[in-house]
Amino acid sequence: MMKTLNGSKFLIALVVYLSVENFAYSESYDTGDERDWLLNAENDKDRFILLQNYLGGFSVSMWEVGDRYKTIYSALQNENFDLAIYHWKKIKAVIENGYLKRPARRSNSDAIFINSTYEAVLSAFESRDIKKAWQGFSNARSACMTCHVAEKIPWMNDQNLFRDTAVSNN
Repeated sequence: MMKTLNGSKFLIALVVYLSVENFAYSESYDTGDERDWLLNAENDKDRFILLQNYLGGFSVSMWEVGDRYKTIYSALQNENFDLAIYHWKKIKAVIENGYLKRPARRSNSDAIFINSTYEAVLSAFESRDIKKAWQGFSNARSACMTCHVAEKIPWMNDQNLFRDTAVSNN
């Protein structure tokens, strides 16, 4: 059964629809406000270029992965398994979103992390056994470092992020 909109609801729906329709297909939205950096672009192609540059490449994803990785380390120190699991799942999503922007990174990401390490580490965290969880974290750390070598950026492993999170340090 189809519900009919009364006059005022229909008018509001029509105004919203037409506003969105006009907004989506208009070439320029120069608002005169510098904060509207995206809207003030000349056309949709220029907007997409601005967005692509703003979103960055795989390094932006890796920055987030590093932050979540440190949070997992701290979570395990506190035996906060739920927090570790939450961030571990987010790391997978971040990596997958990252190689949408840089498809050349997908092969090693999938082979070393997504398809061979991810589930085992997740299971270790979900076990809520601290020894298994730390072993899982150690495996994740090794996968990260192995991927850096495979991507020909081994110098990435020479930083405090990896020195400070060696499992023997917990």
